[in-house]
Amino acid sequence: MAAPSKETPHPELPDPQEVAKTYAEVAQRASHLISDHIQRQLKKGVATPADELGIAQAFMDMMAKLLSNPYKLAQSQMNLVWDYFSLWQHSMMRFAGVNGLPVAAPEKSDKRFKDEEWEEHFLFDFIKQSYLITARHIHDTVSSVDGLDDQTQKKVNFYTRQYVDALSPSNFAITNPEVFRETLKSNGQNLLKGLNNLLRDVEDGGGNLRVKMTDTTAFELGKNVATTPGKVVFQTDMMQLLQYSPSTDTVLKKPLLIVPPWINKFYILDLREKNSYIKWCVDQGHTVFVISWVNPDERQAEKTFESYVLEGTIAALEAIEKQTGEKSVNAVGYCLGGTLLATTLAYLAGKKQSSRIAAATFFTTMTDFADPGELGVFIDEIQVSSLEKKMFERGYLEGSEMAGTFNMLRANDLIWSFVVNNYLLGKDPFPFDLLYWNSDSTRMPAKMHSFYLRKLYMENRLVEPGGVVIDGVAIDLGKIKTPSYFISTIEDHIAPWKSTYAGARNFGGPVRFVLGGSGHIAGIVNPPAANKYGYWINSAAKLPGSTDDWFAGAQQHQGSWWTDWQAWLTTIDGEQTEPRDPAKGKLKAIEDAPGSFVKSRADAKELAA
Repeated sequence: MAAPSKETPHPELPDPQEVAKTYAEVAQRASHLISDHIQRQLKKGVATPADELGIAQAFMDMMAKLLSNPYKLAQSQMNLVWDYFSLWQHSMMRFAGVNGLPVAAPEKSDKRFKDEEWEEHFLFDFIKQSYLITARHIHDTVSSVDGLDDQTQKKVNFYTRQYVDALSPSNFAITNPEVFRETLKSNGQNLLKGLNNLLRDVEDGGGNLRVKMTDTTAFELGKNVATTPGKVVFQTDMMQLLQYSPSTDTVLKKPLLIVPPWINKFYILDLREKNSYIKWCVDQGHTVFVISWVNPDERQAEKTFESYVLEGTIAALEAIEKQTGEKSVNAVGYCLGGTLLATTLAYLAGKKQSSRIAAATFFTTMTDFADPGELGVFIDEIQVSSLEKKMFERGYLEGSEMAGTFNMLRANDLIWSFVVNNYLLGKDPFPFDLLYWNSDSTRMPAKMHSFYLRKLYMENRLVEPGGVVIDGVAIDLGKIKTPSYFISTIEDHIAPWKSTYAGARNFGGPVRFVLGGSGHIAGIVNPPAANKYGYWINSAAKLPGSTDDWFAGAQQHQGSWWTDWQAWLTTIDGEQTEPRDPAKGKLKAIEDAPGSFVKSRADAKELAA
């Protein structure tokens, strides 16, 4: 007698009460959002569609040029057909059990296709390769159109990439194997939960979708991020100055001032103890001071680039002198904080006060904006004028607008991966301190933002002697004789290293240029204990004329550039003194680090209120 067959177990059905609860939440949220949206639209009235970013015009120009060369267009179409034919042939052979090399394969760094079934399952592999072939041909076609000006070509390339990335099969439930499995396993509960997450993010965005990247409730400034002990010892309406408590028996005589960018908050350099650059500097014997910029609103609408120099870096130097008695400091500037530091150095040189900063360090800093990389896509007369109109109405730029721009530069990692996780898989975002910082947006004063978009990015005035004037002093980078250390990163998409190198060559003093691995954040926040990425140094006495020549003569070193920087700085001046307790200085301690300024958030919900 044959053995009885075992029945295939049925998947466990979801709890009806949980399903009803989720449906009720979705219905309630959707009802409120629809009502709010209708009310906002009634108040605004019917607006004429506007092409504020110039995208439609750019693609119209591209299509006109493309259609004017039908032979080249036909050739592109035939190449696409041949690749599809090759894919069909490859798929039929694989279906017959014969494996061969794929027609199209994703980059190793492409996390969209990391699930094993993208390669192992016949259908998903076909979908993946079909998408990659189409994406490549679209990119190749639009990026090789003759007769387009550079700005139009950049816009076409950038927004074509956004379009192609959005259509990735990984972004749709039925063509993503991981989502497909989860949908079957949970009887579609993941999609229902995902809809609830979507509505939550629209609510939190004040009616606009803000994709949640991390669990923001898992972090608290001063508790599990920005925990290095110290005091706020000085403040203006522009910034707070933090001084950190010493951890060594002696300290370097010259204090260290860190100038972060005003478009982000300083605690990227103090996330956790194990990767905190600030804590590491304290442990190396530095008396560390950090500027914590105010999160501006309409009260700072009239603040300018000059205000950030005089009421920011110069005010910090004066406060440090009062606190420690030291008239000279070492200074570090990160990204646009470095641009501000370079301007301050030139200002001090013009005032015959260069000795106030003995050595300067620049993290991923541009001072020559001739080639700003992909950020240049967002900066032209049409877009800046439109942005200025919005800013001057309220006095500032909302932080979420700037954050959205930066996220688009890495859309697959910073947008679509979270769309899949939150809305298709129905999962809550994982607590991650770096993404918590990334979502902690900062507003920008209208006049300041307008100035650096126009004068620095569009007109590149900082490299012109006298192109920028601060308090009557003509800024000339060539007058900077201060020993300088430039650290840039090879994969930086915000401050391309070849542009930072061009700016470094404009300085009049000795410059040590170092190229780190990875990108704008990971390449800088790279503690020695992690032993990651490495860095390149060219030991030539003078910076070569081109980046190619510099890189050809550079040697790669293992580990973190932090140790190289510390050796460079202490070689310039390693004099020691007694540790300085911020609570016992001449300036009265105002509050504990990280201070109150950094805790002011610019969430869309807060702004809508």
